[in-house]
Amino acid sequence: MQIALPDEMVEGLDLTPERACLDLAIGLYAEQKVTLGRAAKLAGMAQSAFLKKLGELRIPMHYDLPELEEDLLMVRDA
Repeated sequence: MQIALPDEMVEGLDLTPERACLDLAIGLYAEQKVTLGRAAKLAGMAQSAFLKKLGELRIPMHYDLPELEEDLLMVRDA
């Protein structure tokens, strides 16, 4: 998926494509729309680095059995 934003919408935000992906991943994770593994992958980060970022932002970690199962599948596929 590609998202195009007019320059005037992002003007002055110091927003890079990488930062936009990170912000999107954090938002989706915080709203419990994606798992930790999927959010980290969307952000282009290792899970440990993504967890550290969540901690810096004081965003609580949510983790349940379906998330564990998805993460295990991702590890097996790597």
